[in-house]
Amino acid sequence: MSGVQPKILVTGAGGFIGGHLVAALRRRRVPIRAVDIKPESSWYQRFDDVENLQLDLRRREACLEATVGIDDIYQLACDMGGMGFIENNKALCMLSVLINTHMLEAAREEGARRYFYASSACVYNTDKQRGHDLTMLREADAYPALAEDGYGWEKLFSERMCRHFTEDFGLRTRVARLHNVYGPHGAWDGGREKAPAAICRKVIEAKLNGGIIEIWGDGRQLRSFMYIDDCIEGIGRIMDSDIDTPINLGSSETVTVNGLVELVEQIADVRLERVYKLDAPKGVDNRSSDNTMIVDRLGWQPSIPLRDGLERTYAWIHDQYVTQQNS
Repeated sequence: MSGVQPKILVTGAGGFIGGHLVAALRRRRVPIRAVDIKPESSWYQRFDDVENLQLDLRRREACLEATVGIDDIYQLACDMGGMGFIENNKALCMLSVLINTHMLEAAREEGARRYFYASSACVYNTDKQRGHDLTMLREADAYPALAEDGYGWEKLFSERMCRHFTEDFGLRTRVARLHNVYGPHGAWDGGREKAPAAICRKVIEAKLNGGIIEIWGDGRQLRSFMYIDDCIEGIGRIMDSDIDTPINLGSSETVTVNGLVELVEQIADVRLERVYKLDAPKGVDNRSSDNTMIVDRLGWQPSIPLRDGLERTYAWIHDQYVTQQNS
C-alpha cells in the first residue's frame, strides 16, 4: 500500500467483527487502513492488500496517526469478551472510554467525514431485563440509564460522546447497538468467547471426551444471536443512512441457552448430560432486539436463521479444535 492514501479506517480490525468488516470493505476497492492493538500474527483475519498497523488507541498520539488522511472511520476497538470476561474485568472494559474519546478527537482534528461507533445491547436498563418473560428492547429502553456494570456504562457514555461531537462539531456519527454477534473467525476459547462459540466448543469437547456439558446459569436465559454476515450488512446500511441516533442491530429470533445447546447438539448429532453452574456469570435474564426502528428506517433487518449460522460456526470451530489438538 506504499504511496496510496487510505480513505477508510477500521479500528479493532484484528478482532472478530473488525476482520469480517475489512474483508467486506475490500470489495469496494478503496484504500483501507486496518488498526489493532494485537500483533498482526494474532489477528483473526489479516489482508496484505490493506495497510495494517499495530497501535494502542488508548493513546491520543496513536489515534492521530491512525486517522491521517481518513474519510470514514469504523470504530470497533475496545477491550471486551463474553459475559465471563466483562463481569470480571469491569475496569478494563471501562478504560475503553479512552479509545473512543481519543478517536473522536482525532476524527475531528483530521477532518474525517463519517464516524461509525459499535455500541452494545449492554447499554440497556438491566431492570427491564429481569425475569424470564421476554422483553424486546426498544432504543428508548436505554433510559433511565442502568446499563450493564462496567462494559455497558462505557458504551453508553461513548454513545453520548458521539452525539455531542455531532451537535457541537458537526462530525457525522452513526451508532449501532450490537446484539450478540457470532460466527467463524473469532474467539472460541480462552475466556473471551461469547455463548454460541463457547457452546460449540463445549459440545465438541463433550462429544469427544465424555458426554457432559457445563452450562452457566440455569439455562433459561433468553437471548437473540446475530450471525456475522447480517452484522456486517447492517453496519454498512447504518453508516450509509441518515439515522443519527443509536439503533438496534440484532436478530429478533430468540432462544433460551438450553435451546441454543439443543441446536448445537442437533448439529453435532449428539445428546449430552447437562451440569448447571448456577454461580457462574450469566448476564441478565432476558435480552432480545426490537427491530421496529431498523425495519421502519432501512426496510431491512437481520434475517439469517440461527440454525444456519450455527452450522457454519460449529464447522469452523470444530476444525480449529481438531487442529489445536493435533498441533
